[in-house]
Amino acid sequence: MDTVDEELRALTDRIRAEAGPACEPLLTAPPDELADVLTAHERPLWAREVAAFRLGCAGDRRAFETLVLLLNHRDAARCVSAAHALDRLGDPRTARAAAALATNPLRTAYAAAAVRLLARLRAPESAPALIATLDRLLAPNDPYWRVALACVEGLGTLADPRARPSLTAAQAHPRLATAATAALRSLS
Repeated sequence: MDTVDEELRALTDRIRAEAGPACEPLLTAPPDELADVLTAHERPLWAREVAAFRLGCAGDRRAFETLVLLLNHRDAARCVSAAHALDRLGDPRTARAAAALATNPLRTAYAAAAVRLLARLRAPESAPALIATLDRLLAPNDPYWRVALACVEGLGTLADPRARPSLTAAQAHPRLATAATAALRSLS
């Protein structure tokens, strides 16, 4: 089964639990109907999410703005679905939007999906955004170690030599040390 099918199944299961049978028409609606959902007033969040996900996975750029909003949502499952659809969308604005979300200190609690998306995109904005985010999260007692870990892993994937000082500093943090050491090896 391909990743889109797996992600769609996970989204469908979650939305069916949230919305019940009301979600069924959106699971098979044509693209123009889905696009109308994105701009209609007073549509529930689950409906916008289904519409944006399906459009994004199909490469329809009308989903971009909604997917970026969902990438920054407090519900981690919505962030993951949005990141998947944004990756499939192929919109050139995606990396810039993900970098803005990842580096926003007011939204750090919701940044993990944006960080992972940046690593997958391998865009020019990716490494600088991950380095900046990681550096900010290396402060003593920072509560967002999972986001810092996602940055370390992403920098390992990107293997950008500019990350060496940040990854070296991350080695001093017990929760990040193993991943930081592996990421540093990828720079060689």
